[in-house]
Amino acid sequence: MSKTITIFGFHAIQAQLDCAPEGFVGVFILDNRNDQRATQITAQFEQLDIQVIKANKRQLDKLTKNQTHQGIAAQILLPTLPNQDELISFVSRFEHHALILILDSIQDPRNLGACLRSANAAGVDCVVINKDGSAPINALVHKTSAGALNQLKIFQVTNLARTIKALQEENIWVVGLDGATDTAIYQIDLTAPIALIMGTEGKGLRQLTKQCCDQLALIPMQGNVESLNVSVATGISLFEASRQRLN
Repeated sequence: MSKTITIFGFHAIQAQLDCAPEGFVGVFILDNRNDQRATQITAQFEQLDIQVIKANKRQLDKLTKNQTHQGIAAQILLPTLPNQDELISFVSRFEHHALILILDSIQDPRNLGACLRSANAAGVDCVVINKDGSAPINALVHKTSAGALNQLKIFQVTNLARTIKALQEENIWVVGLDGATDTAIYQIDLTAPIALIMGTEGKGLRQLTKQCCDQLALIPMQGNVESLNVSVATGISLFEASRQRLN
């Protein structure tokens, strides 16, 4: 079932407006904002025949739960995320070497949004998230993704281990990022059809997920830190794949 979330701030709303204007349910702007930025975005909504409602600060504060909203907020409808069957149907039609990002139980919405942003920038074909244990797609994910949420093909699955096996049957090589291995991500051929799996904050990949991988890899590090933030590690891994594919 589709759900409604509230997004706010000019950047987040402009990103939604540029990519998926049909998703707007209601738009609210501060009643005393008459500056150029407010005027321009209001004109865009009017061209699309989307009503913009004037609201006072108290109403916007309540709508956004006292977040910094810049005087503008909107309610949008999130489409239902497709499932495993639709994922496999999507992947089976590829005529190129797939690049898939799998996020295993990313619980921080900011990290989830940042991972989606990196995925979009690196040109992944799709992202897979697990239904239970992952952060829900909410306003914070939408904002942190900087519009990537609307650009990506995202699938939500109930059994990640089963999904991994289904992808392997489609000749997708599954690589899990794990600090307890000796193989660096830079040593792996990422030009083949690949699914990269990133684990949860702190604990990394779950044991069952790790056992399902065809290969494990790490990001070599210097200094005294033991691990990277998952969104940083995602960006490094995806752009290594992107780099290899450009050569």
